This record gives sequence, C-alpha cells and structure tokens, in this order.
Amino acid sequence: MKILAINGSPRKNWNTATMLNKGLEGAASEGAETETIHLYDLNFKGCTSCFACKLKGGKSYGECGYKDELTPVLKNIPKIDALILGSPVYMGTITGEMKKFLERLIFPYLVYDVNRSSLFPKKIPVGFIYTMGADEIRLKEMGIDRYIRLNETILGRIFGASESLIASDTYQFEDYTKYVSSFNVEEKTKRRKEVFPIDCEKAYKMGAKFAKKPE
Repeated sequence: MKILAINGSPRKNWNTATMLNKGLEGAASEGAETETIHLYDLNFKGCTSCFACKLKGGKSYGECGYKDELTPVLKNIPKIDALILGSPVYMGTITGEMKKFLERLIFPYLVYDVNRSSLFPKKIPVGFIYTMGADEIRLKEMGIDRYIRLNETILGRIFGASESLIASDTYQFEDYTKYVSSFNVEEKTKRRKEVFPIDCEKAYKMGAKFAKKPE
C-alpha cells in the first residue's frame, strides 16, 4: 500500500504541510508506505494545451506529453493506492502550483466522450485538504465552498472517489504584531489551540481510512 501526499503550499512546516503529515501518519499507522512531494521544489508548467494526451495513436495518448520536473511525479501516480492533496486558499482558490499540477494530472485521463469517462487504470481514493485564513462565513460568501465541491466532483470522476477536508480561520503568522491585519489575534490564537488539533485529527483519520485494507 502506497499513499502519496502532494503539498501545494510554499511552506513545508505550516498549516497545510502539518495536516498532510498527519494524514500520512494515519496511513503509516495502518502499515502504508508514504511519501510527500512539495510542488514548490519543482520547476514545472501547467497544461500547455498541446493535446498530445488526446492524439489518436499518439505515443503520449492518456498521459501528459510535456516533459519537465513534474513528469516523474505524474508517471508515479498510477502506481499509488491513494492520493492526498493539500493547498492553502489564496484569493479564493488553490495555489498556482497546485492548479498547474491538477491541470497536468487530470486532463490526460479525461476522455472527450459523452460521459467524460476516465483513462485512469484503477480506482483510488483522493483526499483534498484545504487550509485558509477565511472563516466559515467568508468561505461561503466568496464561493470557496462551491469551488471545493467542483474539485471533489472532478477528482471523483477521474479517480473513483474523492473527499474534502477544510481547515478554516487558520493561524497565518507566528507573530501577528509584525504584520498589518485586522484579525482578532486572541480569537485566532484560541482557534489555533482548540480547533486546529481537531482538524489535524481528521486528517489523521483520513489517511488511516485510505490505508486500511478492506475486510
């Protein structure tokens, strides 16, 4: 059993990375082999619209034909048994690095048929962890919840199963006194101590569930 985590955050030890690590801890508790890829360590582009993945009889049919540092990661995806994605929300959506990754990951498997069927060779669960400074109210006001549901639908169609985990109103700075913001620091600190550990526990359970062998 192999479970891969993809970190779409530029930080390797903050909210998103922490929750991804908890997810992999849960997977490891069930005996899974785990690995993390940090997208910001890689030099890669988003989809270049070359359509090599759709060319009849083409050597790259069903896979991304563009070659860069993301290529080995994409080639490894069909070998894993579960995928956990993680991204902070920037300006109402996932980071640019995660968006580029999803373009390159999903589009080659998507068939332009009536049912928009998938070329991915098997069914695997996909979890998507979102972290954001926005609270639950602003999340809905900005339509972030609808965007998350859209991603869940697309990932489920391609890979067979998808679920989302949202950590809202997260702690953004180690020292709020150094930055211009109107946040209630006491409330942020309280939530960091009381709610974020619960979010991490949910991530742990997600990883454990993905790694647990069916009885």
